Amino acid sequence: MDTSLIKTVNKLQDAFATVGVQNPVDLPQIVVIGSQSSGKSSVLENIVGRDFLPRGTGIVTRRPLVLQLINRPSSNPKTNGIEESETAGKPKTETSKQKVSDANEDYEEWGEFLHLPGEKFSDFNKIREEIVKETEAKTGTNAGISPQPINLRIYSPNVLTLTLVDLPGLTKVPVGDQPKDIEKQIREMILKYITKPNAIILAVTAANTDLANSDGLKLAREVDPEGNCYVKDIIKFRDQGTDVVDILAGRIIPLRLGYVPVVNRGQRDIDSKKAISDALEKESQFFENHPSYKSKAQYCGTPFLARKLNMILMHHIRTTLPEIKAKIHAVLSKYQTELLSLGDPLEEGNNHGNIVLNIITEFCTEFRTIVDGNSNELSSFELSGGARISFVFHEVFASGVKSIDPFDQVKDVDIRTILYNSSGSSPALFVSPTAFEVIVKQQIRRLEEPSLKCSTLVYDELVRILTNLLQKQLFKRFPGLKEKVYLVVVSFFKRAMLPTNKLVQDLVNMEACYINTAHPDFLNGHKALTMINEKLNPPKPSNPTVDPKSNRGSINNLINSNPLLDSDGGNTGFFGSFFSSNKKKKPGVMEPPPPVLKASGNLSEREYMETEVIKLLIQSYFNIVKRTIIDMVPKAIMLNLVSFAKEELQRELLQELYKAEVLDELLKESDYTQQRRKECKKMIEALQRADEVCGIF
Repeated sequence: MDTSLIKTVNKLQDAFATVGVQNPVDLPQIVVIGSQSSGKSSVLENIVGRDFLPRGTGIVTRRPLVLQLINRPSSNPKTNGIEESETAGKPKTETSKQKVSDANEDYEEWGEFLHLPGEKFSDFNKIREEIVKETEAKTGTNAGISPQPINLRIYSPNVLTLTLVDLPGLTKVPVGDQPKDIEKQIREMILKYITKPNAIILAVTAANTDLANSDGLKLAREVDPEGNCYVKDIIKFRDQGTDVVDILAGRIIPLRLGYVPVVNRGQRDIDSKKAISDALEKESQFFENHPSYKSKAQYCGTPFLARKLNMILMHHIRTTLPEIKAKIHAVLSKYQTELLSLGDPLEEGNNHGNIVLNIITEFCTEFRTIVDGNSNELSSFELSGGARISFVFHEVFASGVKSIDPFDQVKDVDIRTILYNSSGSSPALFVSPTAFEVIVKQQIRRLEEPSLKCSTLVYDELVRILTNLLQKQLFKRFPGLKEKVYLVVVSFFKRAMLPTNKLVQDLVNMEACYINTAHPDFLNGHKALTMINEKLNPPKPSNPTVDPKSNRGSINNLINSNPLLDSDGGNTGFFGSFFSSNKKKKPGVMEPPPPVLKASGNLSEREYMETEVIKLLIQSYFNIVKRTIIDMVPKAIMLNLVSFAKEELQRELLQELYKAEVLDELLKESDYTQQRRKECKKMIEALQRADEVCGIF
């Protein structure tokens, strides 16, 4: 039987373990799971044919044991040339199992630990002691567990080439000094192994346990509901009357890879140190003589279990090997690229000036590229760089300015008061231009706040671009350079904000300084008056005495509504409708005006018309100013902040950083970079070795 495939996977495992890195490639392996005292250790010892695993109460297996079984030719000439599958698992006498040649230390069978390279253990009791010693080295003497595996390789003519991973047994309640969350820890460790796509699950349960309550089987079916795992069922001698034929036939819980019954040694046999060879012989007799099993005895027992596991594992490896090769190449390429980005270690003073110069040049070029949107790595998921600045200009700022309503703060009563105040001691004959300018200037100055806010938002976007650029591997390598670049660039942006904000404020002040009523888009007073007249006195085509094309009637109404011309004694005087008093006055008695005069009472028709006319004029002019501000403020910010940064940032960085006295400090590598470079080199070494191993196929 060709076992080179399994040996190849063993070499791949060793390739990663020997350099001390976690295996990034999911390799096919058989994972042994089951509850405490389900017989996992006994099964493994029966497969090996040796007592070598720790025994005791509670959790005995406290670290994953990666057990690689390697079949080797026997030193017995009579057995040389016999197929591996024919000799493996067959019982032999203890004297023939350990032949030692003093000349070359050529043992018949021995074990090797990956953490002790070159040291052979021919005494399997010493193997057990080393497992306990290495376990306690990581977990201590208490009942804690560790996910770091122990790698053990056993060479023997009595085993089939096979790789198994023995995991801690599932437990329910912590005992003694076990951690409170021991059940969760063990479950998470087991799930980490059995959820891998290339894992073959060997779930162990005792025959005297209800299969539906098997912890190992339930956990296996959680991650493998299709039943593609492989389950082994243990039958103990005291259960000779137990008939589990229905279970083994898959009529209870079907499994694609099936069940195999075996007979383990009982605790009394273990305590009395009964030889495994005798136990295997007794197991064989049990199945051959049992009425329910004798017709299928060749499909029962530990030797058949080992052969079936070997067959399943080789088939799985053969199926997944192309995928494993591709994965190795992909991961190797990834780590080689990362190592290249980390660069070689720098020697002090070795060409540091050129390195800093190149970094500054590359940084500024990329900054300009991102702002202009010319990058080769344009995102399809979100706006970035210059596109976000454009969004600030045309969405955030423009929408904010457009939403400002000049009359949400200036009410009709305020306009009415300003109109009268602007006429001074002589009542105005027409709408006062002074009142119009006062109100318009007040509203224009409201545009300064959102304009300055726009400047701040663009500043924030430039800092965002800076932060993203500093996340690159190059700056992770040199944390001192990263920090200095950040401080210099942010300080540069802040200084550029001063003239930017000054120009933005000047733009608003320019608009407030001079009210250009000759603007071609401005609604003139005559047109505004016409619009209000038409609103108050809509033309009536059915009335022949009213000419709909003439505003003469409306103008007459406006004239007639002047309080000075009104002979009605109920509302005498120009200010008759400005404030009202319910207090009746005696004839001929005059009282001084109150200390504070406020608009009150209802608007006369003239007052209403004057108020509406000035509102129309204010709205018209304010819309012109808003359009101007929406157009000019982004230009000002681009001129004094964004474009200025694109043109002058490189000069600023060179002036601040390109200094001989600071170069060595700037290019001091981070601990992370040094550590990551070592990890990448180790991983590349392991992957290259793995690639060589796979190259023979």
